[in-house]
Amino acid sequence: MADNDHAATWTDFNEAVNMTPAALKKHLDSEASRAVGQKKDGGESTGHEMGRRILAIKDTKKADLTDDDYAAMRKVVGYVHRHLKQGGEARKDPDSPWRMSLMNWGHDPQKD
Repeated sequence: MADNDHAATWTDFNEAVNMTPAALKKHLDSEASRAVGQKKDGGESTGHEMGRRILAIKDTKKADLTDDDYAAMRKVVGYVHRHLKQGGEARKDPDSPWRMSLMNWGHDPQKD
């Protein structure tokens, strides 16, 4: 992939992921985080797994990121943008599954 695509992905990812690694880790450790999202075979939800991936990406030097990391970053950006268009009445509830799910993906809508 071209470096300019990586640069755009880096920017978009860092705009979509508005939680600090510490805040994201604290959220992922919560019961509220583990309770939301689509779960494969009753295990970890897709969003919770991606939250752990976001932490790994944030802990990696930019020069060491792989094409697979950039693909995951694009997935995060797409999810956050799609999910922000939803929410309805849930936007008013700070404990809503909608917000908890977004936070699994590194975005706290209350920071917008």
